[in-house]
Amino acid sequence: MSSLCSELGGLVGIDEGVRGLGAFIAYTISWGSSVEGDLSSEFDSLINYLRSRYELGSLKDDPVVKAYRRFFWRVGIDPTKTRPAAEALVRRVLRGKPFPRINPVVDAGNIASAYTMVPIGLYDLSRVELPLKLTLSEGGEVFKPLGGRDEVLRPGVPVLKDSSGKVLHIYPHRDSRESCVTEGTREVLILGAGVPGVPKDLVVKAVRKVAELLSVIGWYSCSDVVIKE
Repeated sequence: MSSLCSELGGLVGIDEGVRGLGAFIAYTISWGSSVEGDLSSEFDSLINYLRSRYELGSLKDDPVVKAYRRFFWRVGIDPTKTRPAAEALVRRVLRGKPFPRINPVVDAGNIASAYTMVPIGLYDLSRVELPLKLTLSEGGEVFKPLGGRDEVLRPGVPVLKDSSGKVLHIYPHRDSRESCVTEGTREVLILGAGVPGVPKDLVVKAVRKVAELLSVIGWYSCSDVVIKE
């Protein structure tokens, strides 16, 4: 068992400013000494599920998709140009494009996110300083996004920071390359990002789904999922 399971409740906090936006999170920890097997059959099941449940033209009308779109507008992001991550994944499948495969740990997060429409963040715990905090940016922080150039943040952006002040995530849609999962990652924080209008049990379900998928590749997880709101 990870020694952090007994400390799970204190690993991530939320500031009052973010609470005012109605944001909430669910999280747990998973770990493994190696990766055994793959998730090929899980991809096949997911694609069949998505094609039977959704249609491309009406996807934007799904209640969970609408909730994340509303939150994007609220924090100054145009969701017609920068789509919520889960919606983008599902749209990709409905257009007949292959579902992205990166590595089994990241894949587990993407599969769970596509099933539930809940954004999932995976953070390599060897690359961050605990505890973490969901807070509003002060302005001037440098964010190093995956697949993009460094950015200097304006004040008031909801972000996930570690105890050193490193920005790990812009809530609820962009992760940093400084804490991303790599082939050498062996312990991760799984974080589901909730917003107003999304049921809390759905966000918990998304986190548990990631842990379930990671068990397929030989990983273990804490028995509890913590909710912070």
